[in-house]
Amino acid sequence: MREQEQLEQLTKMRKLATSLLVLMAVIFVGAKILQPAYGHLSFLPFVGAFAEAAMVGALADWFAVTALFRRPLGLPIPHTAIIPNNKDRIGESVANFLEHNFMTQEVLSEELKQVDFAGAAAKWLAVQENSRAVSAQVVSGIPALFRMIEDDDVGNFMQNTMASALKNIKFAPVAAEIVSVLVADRRHQMLFDHLISLAGKALEQNKPFIRQKIHEKSPRWMPRAIDEKLFERLLAETQIILDEMKDENSEWRDRFQQAAEELIEKLKSSPEYEEKISNIIGQTLRHPLFRDYTEHVWLDLKERLLVDVTSSDSRVAAQLDNALRTFGEALLQDSAVQDKLNQWIRTFAAEAIADRREAIADLIRRVILKWDAETVSRKFELYVGKDLQYIRINGTLVGGMVGLVLHTVSLAL
Repeated sequence: MREQEQLEQLTKMRKLATSLLVLMAVIFVGAKILQPAYGHLSFLPFVGAFAEAAMVGALADWFAVTALFRRPLGLPIPHTAIIPNNKDRIGESVANFLEHNFMTQEVLSEELKQVDFAGAAAKWLAVQENSRAVSAQVVSGIPALFRMIEDDDVGNFMQNTMASALKNIKFAPVAAEIVSVLVADRRHQMLFDHLISLAGKALEQNKPFIRQKIHEKSPRWMPRAIDEKLFERLLAETQIILDEMKDENSEWRDRFQQAAEELIEKLKSSPEYEEKISNIIGQTLRHPLFRDYTEHVWLDLKERLLVDVTSSDSRVAAQLDNALRTFGEALLQDSAVQDKLNQWIRTFAAEAIADRREAIADLIRRVILKWDAETVSRKFELYVGKDLQYIRINGTLVGGMVGLVLHTVSLAL
């Protein structure tokens, strides 16, 4: 569409310049024809001199402008069709000019200082229609993205990634720190109390089972009453031990405290503990059940997301829309963050373009080299031809004025 508009403007200006040349020729011819019959009209020689010089100026400028893009009248005149004949050299010159004068880091940095990237983006995102359009576009691409991903590849990726990430981690010191925090906050004593409570409940709930087991293990000749007494005594002693454990100053609690402290020291210093923990985690990650579990999680997540993003009231799209709009509104209010973002974007853009200016210039060279001479000439003429037609018009008028002055001077002499 742009080239079509340029072609229309060029054609219009070319017709105007040519029409002016034809007009001067008509005036010149008319003045010469009328001069013998109307020689008493003193202005006719001046009109003829103006038209003659204007016609010469118009023809000279027409030749000059035409010679840039093609051979005038198709004649093999030397040094014409300058652009088609020098296409490759022009491409090289244009590429070098852009590379060394426009795509330097200094020029780019100076020009980019005037651009408020962050502010413009923030204002745009703060408008709900825009944030909604972005979120809808992002969400609409999720199903296509999922179709590109193989489920088996996801399972392998998650398994390998976790194994690689955990490969160099020392788990025992981490566990030691966790246990140390629990001990410092006396959380281990809470765990101890909870275990005692669980044991008491288990004892209470399993009395019939314990009584049955004692009876089954007793000799056949043992009276049932003695079994019952043994059962009651066992339960009573067990309950006494559990009650002793609940005491804040019990020996059992001190032993548990000592065991926790010893565990912390061993976790910190024992290679054996580190090896055991690493082996357990490694075996867990390599186990087929773990891979099946990760694939199941992925499939479930995938299914839920696909159902959501394909619905008319997608929660993902709504949350993304809200997040983008909130980000835009917050960024608008924070000039410091805007300045930092703008500085980062400007630096990145300037460095990225400057570092690749040779590649960009080389692209320009290659594109122009691929064009045929007619294409290059046509494109140049479309972009500058309209202005060059003004040269023809100005040449016509200036030539006429010069001719008029020269005619006046010749009469004066």
